Amino acid sequence: MRDRVEAVLDKIRPSIQADGGNVELVNVDEESKVVTVRLTGACVGCPMSQLTLKAGIERILKHEIPEITSVEAAM
Repeated sequence: MRDRVEAVLDKIRPSIQADGGNVELVNVDEESKVVTVRLTGACVGCPMSQLTLKAGIERILKHEIPEITSVEAAM
């Protein structure tokens, strides 16, 4: 599943990079189907980063890979 998640993130990444940020895959929990990502660059500290994570990245990942249950930000 990790390769599938990386492939979807590669599709999303240019949009995030256009705003000066980036996203990196931290973990895919095969059991719980929770994906953990880290937003970097301009996304760090941005008040819209949580919206980017949930309404953008999570929505697209769940659409492309329906078994994903959640996308969380790495701490």
